[in-house]
Amino acid sequence: MSVRQRISILLLAIIAGCTSLPEEIQHTIEPKAIQPITTLSALVNGYLEQQPQSEKSAVLLQNSGWDALAQRLALIETAEHSIDIQYYIWNSDASGHYLANRLMAAAERGVKISVMLDDININEREGLLVALDRHPKIEIRIFNPTSSRRGLAKWLSFANDFSRLNRRMHNKSFTVDGVLSIVGGRNIGDEYFDLSDEINFRDRDVLAMGKVVADIQTSFADYWNSRWSYPVNLLSDKTVVNLPILNEAPTPLYQHYPKLPEGNTLAHSYLKHLMEQFTWVNAYFVSDLPVPKNANHTNTPKTTARLLADLAHQSEQQILLESAYLIFDDSHLTALQELTNNGIEVKALTNSMASNDLLANHSGYAGRRLGMLENGMQLFELKPDTSLCEASTKDKAKCAPEVPYGLHAKSIVFDRKIASIGSFNLNLRSTYLNTESILVIENHDIAEALAVDIEQAMDESNSWRLGLRDGDIHWYSEETSWKRDPETGQWERIKSKLLQFLPIEKYL
Repeated sequence: MSVRQRISILLLAIIAGCTSLPEEIQHTIEPKAIQPITTLSALVNGYLEQQPQSEKSAVLLQNSGWDALAQRLALIETAEHSIDIQYYIWNSDASGHYLANRLMAAAERGVKISVMLDDININEREGLLVALDRHPKIEIRIFNPTSSRRGLAKWLSFANDFSRLNRRMHNKSFTVDGVLSIVGGRNIGDEYFDLSDEINFRDRDVLAMGKVVADIQTSFADYWNSRWSYPVNLLSDKTVVNLPILNEAPTPLYQHYPKLPEGNTLAHSYLKHLMEQFTWVNAYFVSDLPVPKNANHTNTPKTTARLLADLAHQSEQQILLESAYLIFDDSHLTALQELTNNGIEVKALTNSMASNDLLANHSGYAGRRLGMLENGMQLFELKPDTSLCEASTKDKAKCAPEVPYGLHAKSIVFDRKIASIGSFNLNLRSTYLNTESILVIENHDIAEALAVDIEQAMDESNSWRLGLRDGDIHWYSEETSWKRDPETGQWERIKSKLLQFLPIEKYL
């Protein structure tokens, strides 16, 4: 027996010895519960009854981190029946611990908590999640987990079942009492709420009520009951229940914002005030299948990708794109050329190398940047020292140069009539691999407001404008131009270039 064969057998033995999860889960699907009348449902129904029959949903855009955290907190504090949560990432930081603390408080008063998390960011926190899951009113499920949970065995397990485990759940939703939902681009963590001392993000969510909430709940149920949804207690054999970190989690503080709406009275008053700010719209929510029909087939765009392509082809004048990660393959570039040849203006805002938190993702974009420009796209890259950061955080200490600032929002405006906000990055992972979700809003006022916001970010005071000169890419800001990525070091640029030689474009 050769050395290679012996090593292969040893690795397979390690994988087999560490595998303890079933191939899939068959859930007992409970009958859909009738939503009781709650304080929130009474509040929402009071506004629904006053609206025109043609517009069944209402939305409110969340642009600042304070808004996003305050609204989630207020929903938890006023919940009386159920909270259904689905996220790609839930960090173990100040905001993550604090929201978990408030969820426990809601469970203590009888609210049923259902939490669906992707396995990608569990990071050996199974014991903590199992401890939460043991509360009779809290249930946690993990999407598509690896069989092995630690060290080398975990990565060998991933490599052994790469086609399946490379499929991640990137969806985000937060629904309370069946009547109010938050969907969009944010995960749960300090950097998404303007609280981090390491990096903060320009991001966007939507608070929604009305008919579209039923679509969001249906999507959540599909994932919750899918065969790739595993009860968290299958992932850990830890028996010690210890939650001091969560029990003692302090309230996050913002320097120049009001206090967060803690407690039922303040939360209810805050939400009642928000009701006056909603816009009534036609809206629908679309998500991908939780389990693809063929996990090995990764060359066909998923449902959300096809929806966005259809909306693009229906456009007649302009498409504004805002995406943290922007990677087009040959088919995307061909479609882009068709749009611009038909006179449609396509403008895209994404991260610069200086503002991108993931160099590998930037390298994938940089490798396609020339093709985007040649095919007629107008490109803008966010400056790390943009004034948009201070406008959102109201705190210079949370912005560059003290703290890096980047783009995480995923929004599109079609002809200033239709807006799309969701988890979908305009890259190949979102197109072919991850599951995603999108809220489509058909309303001129919302689309116009979002377009203005994106165009403000594209302004040369906030972003570099890219252009071609003699076939080469140049960056422009007012009277200054650059021949290479501004505000970056030579070693960063070399690493980005080297990464472009690796066959990883689809996985970024």
